[in-house]
Amino acid sequence: MNIKKLMKNWKVIILVLFVIFAIITINPQVSSEGVVIKHVEQNSTASRAGIENPGDVPETKLEKITSVNGNKVSELEEYINIINNLQEEEVLRITTNKGSYSLLNKGDLGLTVKEAPSSNIKKGLELAGGTRVVLEPEEDITDEKRNELIASMENRLNVYGLSDVKIRPADDLLGNKYIVVEVAGTTQEEVRNLIEKQGKFEAKIGNETVFRGGKEDITFVCRNDGTCAGVKECNEANEGYACNFEFAIRLSEQAAEKHAKVTKDIPLTMENGKEYLTEKLDLYLDDKLVDSLRISSGLKGKPVRDIAISGGGFGTTKAEALNDALDSMNHLQTILITGSLDVKLDITKFDSVSPILGEEFVKNAFLIGILAILAVAAVVFIRYRNFKITLPLIFTSISEILILLGVAAFVKWNLDLPAIAGIIAAVGTGVDDLIVIVDEVSRKESYFNWKDRIKRAFFIIFVAYATTVVAMIPLLKAGAGLLTGFALMTIAGVSIGVLITRPAFAAIIENIMEE
Repeated sequence: MNIKKLMKNWKVIILVLFVIFAIITINPQVSSEGVVIKHVEQNSTASRAGIENPGDVPETKLEKITSVNGNKVSELEEYINIINNLQEEEVLRITTNKGSYSLLNKGDLGLTVKEAPSSNIKKGLELAGGTRVVLEPEEDITDEKRNELIASMENRLNVYGLSDVKIRPADDLLGNKYIVVEVAGTTQEEVRNLIEKQGKFEAKIGNETVFRGGKEDITFVCRNDGTCAGVKECNEANEGYACNFEFAIRLSEQAAEKHAKVTKDIPLTMENGKEYLTEKLDLYLDDKLVDSLRISSGLKGKPVRDIAISGGGFGTTKAEALNDALDSMNHLQTILITGSLDVKLDITKFDSVSPILGEEFVKNAFLIGILAILAVAAVVFIRYRNFKITLPLIFTSISEILILLGVAAFVKWNLDLPAIAGIIAAVGTGVDDLIVIVDEVSRKESYFNWKDRIKRAFFIIFVAYATTVVAMIPLLKAGAGLLTGFALMTIAGVSIGVLITRPAFAAIIENIMEE
């Protein structure tokens, strides 16, 4: 094999450049110890301390936490243990690779963290763990209306504090419209409560609605600020504990005027030496009464804008009751900020994968990939008894996988189970094509010269390529878009093979045949 001549071949040069591009894009890390900041909630304790939300930056560029209060953080479990052992109102110092920050612990720092990534490849649901929900509107809607629903849902999930949220439209082959929601690192119940229900919040006095959730009636909702939001008290209750929360909201002028109009003719009553209106302010969430607040006589007929919303949480232990109260408060605050969804959505498919299961799948997939490559190498060597053919074939297959992963990292495509299946299908097709090239070139009884043989091989390859692409097109929309990853990865893989790796392999075989 003439290496110098081979390295001057433009097809081989293109392959080498794409392999270099893939390695740079994937950016594999020698050491992936530590914890990185994935999301910083707006107006949270962390945000006010100066920690910036990373946004949509590459995985390996995320800010890494190196220590908390002088304690080294090398894995996620260490970070969680340190944070859970903090006392309320305790000052903590977080040191990262970009600086140091002082935060006051108020129960929720507003930080979402994850294990430091080993590369820029984004892991999908099956690899990273999390929840996937396929939603179908109860009524026929336009694409524009669906996009409005997606925007509202993104706002709701982000406000609630869930990071790494992906919401996308999907259609099936019959034209039915769906919305697919994927949330990493959360539970089924959290997601179900936020997206299955419309989240319609109404505050009523008698039968009159005074205000509703959303920006039109509510201009401010206190969150992540202990001076105007938090759990006020926890007491023993029947067979457990009950905790009460309270947070402040501010009404719009229009909603305040509505309050004044509704309350001006309501009579007063005395209770425990204090004077109240005979009607209460009833709070309804999805038409279910969640709380009733007494209205002081001093608010009668007045356009009140500042109101305190309260509620409670319950549990068999004080800690469970406290967490239930905080979750209920967070959920209610989210609904008040974002308002209700205009269309009711039905859950048609619900998948949840444990992060531990995802880690095991990655390890097994990597191991099986190595074994598959070794098996292919053994079969090819047995068939041709020639390392000069076997090694380039294996190198080309590995290059194809590397380039495909590099493209996935570059476009920030989630590597999930269908995508991995697509990679396997593309590489399997690639091995077949490479063997076709070798067989055509090495056929002794052929009357064609080796260049014509390569042309004949590529005719077969292009026909197979066209057939594969056409077969994948229906899968782009099959199963409400859940097979899109498989179809796109397969199409991308065979395209990379036909345009980059297989021409380079043919050039290598050509170089071998010239010897």
